[in-house]
Amino acid sequence: MSGLRVERVVTSGVFALDGGTWDVDNNVWLVGDDDEVVIVDAAHDEQAIIKAVGDRNVVAVVCTHGHNDHVTVAPHLSRELQAPILLHPGDRELWEMTHPGQAFGHVSDTQRVDVAGTALEVIHTPGHSPGSVCLHLPEAKVLFTGDTLFSGGPGATGRSFSDFPTIIGSIRDRLFTLPEETRVHTGHGDGTTIGAEAPYLAEWIARGH
Repeated sequence: MSGLRVERVVTSGVFALDGGTWDVDNNVWLVGDDDEVVIVDAAHDEQAIIKAVGDRNVVAVVCTHGHNDHVTVAPHLSRELQAPILLHPGDRELWEMTHPGQAFGHVSDTQRVDVAGTALEVIHTPGHSPGSVCLHLPEAKVLFTGDTLFSGGPGATGRSFSDFPTIIGSIRDRLFTLPEETRVHTGHGDGTTIGAEAPYLAEWIARGH
């Protein structure tokens, strides 16, 4: 794990679903070392991401879920960087809304994505979308949650393909079992830790989505 680091690239664009549009800033995460890297999410700005990658080999472009703002430039990055796109097949319908007819590789629960002498472990966490996943890097005590868990609560579940009881179950059963010191790197905004969020689960359930 020597030289392993996590880098954030913030990109801006539009999230669109159910006939609405919202201006958003997305976190794109690069996980790796000086030689190779995994890109977590492919939001909005292809050139900003490619610049951050530099001359490193890209092992994969892993999308935490299929909403357009997380897969915007995935096919472009795949072609430019000669890297596979990995997305849970539960989000195929969402993917098709943005990239109709374009293929992607699959990730599944417990799968490992090797990079820089370690591995990102895939945790299937449906709720925000059917195919939402989080990526756990145990050696670094880091978790990439996409839009499943934020500082202050779960991701939104008021739109199509989402479900509040399901996301609560995913967070309770799959994420809050991780060590409290695990740092949470989110799909938007500032990060948090598992220990900082876990005490508020009952409050989230009470307030609903």
